[in-house]
Amino acid sequence: MLELKGRTKSAEIEPVAGHSLLDMALKADVDWQFSCSRGTCARCRCQIVEGGDLLSEITDEEWDRLEPEEFDEGYRLGCQAVIRSTEGRIVAVNKPYF
Repeated sequence: MLELKGRTKSAEIEPVAGHSLLDMALKADVDWQFSCSRGTCARCRCQIVEGGDLLSEITDEEWDRLEPEEFDEGYRLGCQAVIRSTEGRIVAVNKPYF
């Protein structure tokens, strides 16, 4: 199961391997902040509360935009965090900087 929490809307949906958290939020009509979908604006920043091990590895774009301590706290970019396994629960909360 994939639980996505936006600014005012949340959704629980079936995750789809190969899709980013941003893709899934848009598909579920969750109000997930974003501007570019390429990893440059960082508006899709989110905190992975559960299931980080079910997502792809941290990308170069994320290393360029996020601080090392943010990774320690579970932060990823929604457009870069791709679901690699649907065998478990993922919980992500959109937490843009502004």
